[in-house]
Amino acid sequence: MNVTVNGEDAILVEGVTLADVVAARLKTDKGVAAAVDGEVAPKATWSAFVLRDGAAIELLTAVQGG
Repeated sequence: MNVTVNGEDAILVEGVTLADVVAARLKTDKGVAAAVDGEVAPKATWSAFVLRDGAAIELLTAVQGG
């Protein structure tokens, strides 16, 4: 299936979850926020959040500094 992750096209297998995408793209899920199709996805739902074809996924990480 075709999705976008942070504006880049990606091809994923059917049944992949948001937790799978976070794990594949980032070193950790600490300090990460995720949205799918413009809606924030609570972290507690990521493992059960099965993505669909055409989904637009945004992964944001908190950055500390000055």
